[in-house]
Amino acid sequence: MNIKVLAIGRTDDKQLLQLIDQYVKRLSHYVKFDLEIIPDLKNTKNLSEAQQKEKEGELILKKLAPTDVLVLLDENGKQFSSVEFSSYLQKRMNSGIKTLVFVIGGPYGFSENVYAKAQGKISLSKMTFSHQMVRLFVVEQIYRAFTILRNEPYHHR
Repeated sequence: MNIKVLAIGRTDDKQLLQLIDQYVKRLSHYVKFDLEIIPDLKNTKNLSEAQQKEKEGELILKKLAPTDVLVLLDENGKQFSSVEFSSYLQKRMNSGIKTLVFVIGGPYGFSENVYAKAQGKISLSKMTFSHQMVRLFVVEQIYRAFTILRNEPYHHR
């Protein structure tokens, strides 16, 4: 199985980028992993929230292959412990999925078209995090999940 994380907008913080890159490199030992950034929309001052979500949604959907399984990082999604998330990933891998795509949306969330295409929603916390921080958290949790599945010492139970 391949895992892809799609995110709207680039990260300016060099320290965050270094940490994200570190986990992306670590993940390459376990799974084919890709972090893809969809550039920020231009002239968002002239767009309503709904228009911005719609345009971002079009960009997200263009990045998907017909067989991709789309999971949204959404505040109303299901919450997992790290061990539960590793089981979730294992079940997804066992189901024969070719590519599992996690998406971090823009500042206003997702369009209705993206919600309609999604096959799941996951929430990292009831708290709100910056989109840049969420990238790090997601990549780290995917890495942690693989170390749990392999009984490696990274995660302490």
